Amino acid sequence: MRDNQNMVETFSNHTPEYQDTILYLDAVSVSFDGFKALNNLSFFVRKGELRAIIGPNGAGKTTMMDVVTGKTRPDTGQVLFDGITDLTRFDEARIANMGIGRKFQKPTVFENQTVFDNLELALSGSRDVLKSLIFKLKGEQRDRIDGVMNTIALSEECYTEAGALSHGQKQWLEIGMLLMQEPDLLLVDEPAAGMTDAETEQTSILLKKIAGERSVVVVEHDMEFVKSLESRVTVLHEGSVLAEGSLEKVQNDEQVIEVYLGR
Repeated sequence: MRDNQNMVETFSNHTPEYQDTILYLDAVSVSFDGFKALNNLSFFVRKGELRAIIGPNGAGKTTMMDVVTGKTRPDTGQVLFDGITDLTRFDEARIANMGIGRKFQKPTVFENQTVFDNLELALSGSRDVLKSLIFKLKGEQRDRIDGVMNTIALSEECYTEAGALSHGQKQWLEIGMLLMQEPDLLLVDEPAAGMTDAETEQTSILLKKIAGERSVVVVEHDMEFVKSLESRVTVLHEGSVLAEGSLEKVQNDEQVIEVYLGR
C-alpha cells in the first residue's frame, strides 16, 4: 500500500487555490481506542463538483462525514469549508447552519405529513410540526417549494402523505428537504441502497442535476450507480486515500483491485 508521505506529496502537487474548493480535508486523523479510523486523510472537493467516495467497510467513509459535519472531532488536521472556515472549531448545529447538509442512508421524513408539508417544515427551519403551523408561506417561498418538488420529481405527489411514498421517493423527499435549506455542500450516504432499478436511475439523474449549483459528495457501494454518476471517484482504505480519478482509472488500479474490488 502507498505510504502516507507519497499521498501527501500527491495532494500537495494538485491542491487548488482555496477559493476554488468547497471542502478541503488536510491531514485529518481520528482514533477510537487506538484504532485509526482516519489516517492523515487529505483530499478536496471543488465548488459545484459531484464526487463519489467508495471503499471497503471500515475504510473511514462514515467517519469522514462525521468529521465534516462536526459529529466527530479529529485528533489532528484541518477541515476547511469554502476555503476559509475550519469546521473542526464548530459543533454540529453551527456547521449545519453554515450550509452543509447530510443525508443519512435511512430516510427520515414526517410520514403523516404530505410531501408539500415536509418541504414547508424544512423551509421554516423547524423539525417541529406545531411550530410550523404558525409559519406563513410567502409567494416566493411557495415557488421555492414548487421548484424543489419539480427537481425531486414529486410534483404529482404534492399532497400525498410521505408514509405512502416508495422507499426511493422518500429518499428524494429528504434530499428535497435539505435543498430547501439551500446548502452549499450536500453529503449523501448510500442513496441507492434498497431502491428499484428505475429509482436508482432517477436518483443518479437527480444528483447530477443538483450538482453544479452546489457540491455533492456521495458515499456509495453500488459500482453501477457510481458509474452512472460520471464523476470523479475517491477510494478510501484504512482511513487514507488509496486512489483517485475517473471510475475507469480507479477500477484498473492494482491496489484498489487488491483491497476492494477483487479480481
